[in-house]
Amino acid sequence: MKAVVYTRYGTPDVLDIKEVETPTPKDNEILIKIYATTVNRTDYATINAIPFFARIVTGLFRPKRKIPGTEFAGIVEQLGKGVTNKKIGDKVFGFFDMSPGAQAQYMAIDEKLTVEIPENIAFQQAAASCEGAHYAYCSFKRINLKKGQNTLIYGASGAIGSAALQLLKHFGMKVTAVVSTRHIDLMASLGADKIVDYTRKDFTKDDQQYDFVFDSVGKSSFRKCFKLLKPGGVYLSSDLGFLGQNIFLPLITPVIKPILGNRKTIFPIPDDIRGSLLLIKDLIEKGKFKSVIDREYPLEKIVEAYKYVGEKHKTGSVVITVNHEK
Repeated sequence: MKAVVYTRYGTPDVLDIKEVETPTPKDNEILIKIYATTVNRTDYATINAIPFFARIVTGLFRPKRKIPGTEFAGIVEQLGKGVTNKKIGDKVFGFFDMSPGAQAQYMAIDEKLTVEIPENIAFQQAAASCEGAHYAYCSFKRINLKKGQNTLIYGASGAIGSAALQLLKHFGMKVTAVVSTRHIDLMASLGADKIVDYTRKDFTKDDQQYDFVFDSVGKSSFRKCFKLLKPGGVYLSSDLGFLGQNIFLPLITPVIKPILGNRKTIFPIPDDIRGSLLLIKDLIEKGKFKSVIDREYPLEKIVEAYKYVGEKHKTGSVVITVNHEK
């Protein structure tokens, strides 16, 4: 099979397309013929070994897994011996942030990390529905969400941000979306209650206060957003922050909460991928969630796709078409 392969860390130029052996599914795995995958922020960070300590998992000097790719959609072609909930021919989509090798014509993965694609949804749309929604949902699970709360999303046009907006509207929140001018119409179509154009106004000087602020692009900080938070408000970020501050602040803010007016930070821990996938599937079926797709590339242009993602200006997801439907 054809697959994207990298044997050393670095810029997208380390990627190559090679012929490799098609994997054989283990007892609890299924073999999927991949029709669509994505290039997302996780993939870009993985090939660059960012942050450095991630090498503990990915490989200290060279990558352990040589085929990148975390999101996928395709058709089940083979079943491992222990598989009971899938059958050959099922259309499935899924996600695994430990990089199972989705940027290839075939991949083998635990059946529990996949769910069936809802009817009338294209492979490209399904593949782009996972990472952003999973990371957003894992953030919100750590907050006591209440219907009608005021929330703000910085970077609401990205894969995580656009998914977060739709999830929060599903949970009954009032959402302020912070984006650039070109994304205003998109935010309105996704249901944002208020839109702030950061190219014209410093969103941190908004006169409104929020129950929580979600920095979905990791370009702000708890300090900068402090005045936006109501007493007892929560700041979350999808990024580690400068010098990893978003990991350490959740340990410090509870200790000094009287000084901070009970405002605090929480660092989301991405877990329970299957729970996220089941929620996404349900919302897609109900017409309450649709992934935002920026660009589509063929597998042969994988380096170009990675370079575009590396520019950090994508809207929603970048999709890679691997196999074509007959």
